[in-house]
Amino acid sequence: MSNEKESLTKEEIKLQRLQAKAEAEMNDLLKERRQKLSDLQAAGKDPFDVYSVERTHTSQQIKENYDELEDKTVTVAGRLMSKRVHGKAGFSDIFDRYGKIQLYIKIDDVGEEKLKAYKTFDIGDFVSITGRVFKTKTGEVSIHITDFELLSKSLKPLPEKFHGLKDPDLRYRQRYVDLIINQEVRDTFFKRTAIIKAIREFLDNREYLEVETPILSPIAGGAAARPFDTHHNALDIDMYLRIATELYLKRLIVGGFEKVYEIGKNFRNEGIDVRHNPEFTMIELYEAYADYNDMMEITENMVAYVCEKVLGTTKVTYQGTEIDFKPPWKRITMVDAVKEYAGVDFSEIKSDEEARSIAKEKGLELKKNLEDCTKGDILNELFEAFGEEKMIQPTFVYDYPVEISPLTKKKRGNEDFTERFEGFIYGRELCNAYSELNDPIVQKDRFVQQLRERELGDDEAYMMDDDFINALEIGMPPTGGLGIGIDRLIMFLTDAYSIRDVILFPTMKPLA
Repeated sequence: MSNEKESLTKEEIKLQRLQAKAEAEMNDLLKERRQKLSDLQAAGKDPFDVYSVERTHTSQQIKENYDELEDKTVTVAGRLMSKRVHGKAGFSDIFDRYGKIQLYIKIDDVGEEKLKAYKTFDIGDFVSITGRVFKTKTGEVSIHITDFELLSKSLKPLPEKFHGLKDPDLRYRQRYVDLIINQEVRDTFFKRTAIIKAIREFLDNREYLEVETPILSPIAGGAAARPFDTHHNALDIDMYLRIATELYLKRLIVGGFEKVYEIGKNFRNEGIDVRHNPEFTMIELYEAYADYNDMMEITENMVAYVCEKVLGTTKVTYQGTEIDFKPPWKRITMVDAVKEYAGVDFSEIKSDEEARSIAKEKGLELKKNLEDCTKGDILNELFEAFGEEKMIQPTFVYDYPVEISPLTKKKRGNEDFTERFEGFIYGRELCNAYSELNDPIVQKDRFVQQLRERELGDDEAYMMDDDFINALEIGMPPTGGLGIGIDRLIMFLTDAYSIRDVILFPTMKPLA
């Protein structure tokens, strides 16, 4: 043991002592708060016996309507976030959903006993306050307390206000504390709600019908992704959490709905990083008698509408770079993007062998074995390696190889490509859209090819969906389809570095 102590530096020993002291102080605070609760309960004043509060106003309403409310009596409720009460008077702050409002308490108004009780309240407690609205000498709108009630006791102290809750991992795990401490986090999630509301407004105004499709399905289809699997005991069948809503929504187009959309959760059993969370929110929409050109128009106009509605401008600053979402967005084919950024002109490449040679020259790290790659596979890999990160301003990259687009119609006039585009911002994919394949014979052949890919080891390749083929055989009109990552869009509009910053409760590995 002595050797172990000697191996520690003076700084390490100091840190250990500080940690031990902090733990002891925390234990004392926890004991003190629980003792306060016990004393209240013993006196018949259990705060957890309060069931409701008749509030007359919020903090925002009082501030915005001060001229009407001056010297009027109001009742507010919220969390006590600061308290500076000494002697016979003092100030405090409470926070509600809309922000902070200052309180002033004086012994002349509440009496000695109530002032004494008020002084025992802890930061983090919930209180209701009744009092007169006034302004302090500094001009701050405040409430002069005439009565109050303890509504709920906080048994654990909040993080110290000057340093707050800074550790990202702890912030995500204890989002409820993060929301209490960090105003900018609350603002992000208020904007998230406003963004989704604006998306609905845009589509509803275009007479789209919002629908709901299954989350559990016997087939994981509509995207190239690894699913989560589960088992339904009563039916004794394996099922999957959906990876996309596409195939069910297109069934509704078959059924005659013509314009449909769904905003909902998808689940993909894949890695976690700043752009990926296993559980995420997507919007997919489908419109009969439309194609991928129509989907470009909808995408750029919907995003611009959302920006104007929520932010009041189409220009945002994302990670120090100004992004302008004003339509029209830049358009470039994948072939032209690879020619510009990788220096390879695929319009002159005639064979898979020639494309494989280029892959070797460029040192591409391919997703599958080189000998299994086609010209289209390598074109896509070159774009991802050299072109994707160059797409800073909103850009539609269109005409994707047929090999990587199994649900898409072939390009008019060039059957090596499909009428598909992806939208990119700041080098990141935002959306994916097609002129939807509606030929059941071709669709079945594409699924068969995807099954071969699965046999070669691609566990993200599409599964066969016989019922979807049956739906196409019933008949689906020409259709345009679009999918947008809601979380990624919110990242751009709130300047969030990580997708975890815009998901209230991101997926986390449990602590040991």
